Amino acid sequence: MKRQALLLNFYHAMLAELGPSHWWPGQTPFEIALGAILTQNTNWTNVEKALHNLRSSNVLQPDALNALGDDELETLIRPAGFFRIKTKRIRNFLRFLGEESAFEMDLLRFQDMNLLRDKLLETSGIGPETADSILLYALSYPSFVVDAYTWRILTRHALIPEDATYDEIRSLFMDALPEDVSLFQEYHALLVRTAQGWCYKKKPLCSNCPLGIFIDGNLDLSCKN
Repeated sequence: MKRQALLLNFYHAMLAELGPSHWWPGQTPFEIALGAILTQNTNWTNVEKALHNLRSSNVLQPDALNALGDDELETLIRPAGFFRIKTKRIRNFLRFLGEESAFEMDLLRFQDMNLLRDKLLETSGIGPETADSILLYALSYPSFVVDAYTWRILTRHALIPEDATYDEIRSLFMDALPEDVSLFQEYHALLVRTAQGWCYKKKPLCSNCPLGIFIDGNLDLSCKN
């Protein structure tokens, strides 16, 4: 309960400052899943350009995208960077989607979350962050997403050791918080927005950060930058 209260205090402090995030952008579950793959090693502005190209070409559906040749797909997603690598990863995801649900994203919702997560992780090019993004935002499963921003904020507030693994950080949230998809979605988005607005990698702006200073008993959770 102590850890739950602390994490919820963090959440409400960020929400009070920033307001609702309305994440993840995308018109369909498949578009959201595709965005999770395209955003690897790039920013969302570039992903939007790639998605715009796909939408304008009327191929932002699994079967239509699967019918494209590699050269054409590479050209369309070029703005997202690493377009050859990402073309292969999209192909692998499409293969997975075809085998699991005949290209129907909604049919994935009937599977056990942990089993489906294991299958996604077995798909080449889909790591834990991408898999959890697909589960949480595209399929509405309560699977917390961890990224570099999460790690940065938690280590600076001494909530995790610097060598904490992805799964250890994910478990911190999933073991302490209720299984609430909306809470997980908003929490992840708020952590990203807080890191982008205050918790910079080199020179964090701790003085006016929404997470400012938290005191939990005798544990000083002020930012350690």
